[in-house]
Amino acid sequence: MHAQPGVGIRPDTPVDAGAPAMRSAPDPPMAGPDQRHLPATSFRSRRSALSGAQRDTWERRWPELGLSLGDRDSVGGEPLDTRGWFGRAAPLVLEVGCGSGSSTLAMAKQEPGIDVIAVEVYRRGLAQLLCAVDRDRVANIRMIRGNGIEVLQRLIAPGSLIGVRVFFPDPWPKARHHKRRFLQPATMGMIADRLLPGGVLHAATDHPGYAGHIAEAGDGEPRLRRADPGAPLPISVARPTTKYETKAHEAGSTVTELIWVRPE
Repeated sequence: MHAQPGVGIRPDTPVDAGAPAMRSAPDPPMAGPDQRHLPATSFRSRRSALSGAQRDTWERRWPELGLSLGDRDSVGGEPLDTRGWFGRAAPLVLEVGCGSGSSTLAMAKQEPGIDVIAVEVYRRGLAQLLCAVDRDRVANIRMIRGNGIEVLQRLIAPGSLIGVRVFFPDPWPKARHHKRRFLQPATMGMIADRLLPGGVLHAATDHPGYAGHIAEAGDGEPRLRRADPGAPLPISVARPTTKYETKAHEAGSTVTELIWVRPE
């Protein structure tokens, strides 16, 4: 099972138990890609009760390290002040659909000079990541609970990201559900708009049909080009292997890595 980034949980994320999943607010007007062609937002029902330790950590650290998209409604639609949030000026990566955050944590530790914003709808996955950040004293991760499309639209300024990561998004394999796929041409256009010149989009999927869909959408975006194999990039594209991915390999699935850059 997969999940759409910012719309569902990652396959290696434990199923939540407790409150129903939050729903997104209606999308505001946006500049750039025609909003009518963005993927439909939809959430697969999961419950999200936290353990006692997770709840304690959430209450203690979330106000500092996390933001729920609904919290922005009372302060307008200005992009995030990421320098103020992280307390420094550093290259910024957005990971859409972080699940329980195992890849997020490992990659952020490898690149302490890069700041990472992890986006996920489900609270329990974010709580797991928050607990790990607190335990390991990782200073370069912040979290947003909300839909990935809305985060890109409302909170991320154009030309502000050195990288966007989308790992194992929900493939929505039935043809009638393809419109729900996160990585569509309009989304690629919005990602390209948010990337700095030289910035990187890194996607990975184990679904062959979705891999072709993503490749076509990315190759069709004129502001992106495929990264040359072996060429230096401003962020790491070495992902840790998750438990889910190990099982997928054992079952014979092939993971496709897709990497684009926005030319300088």
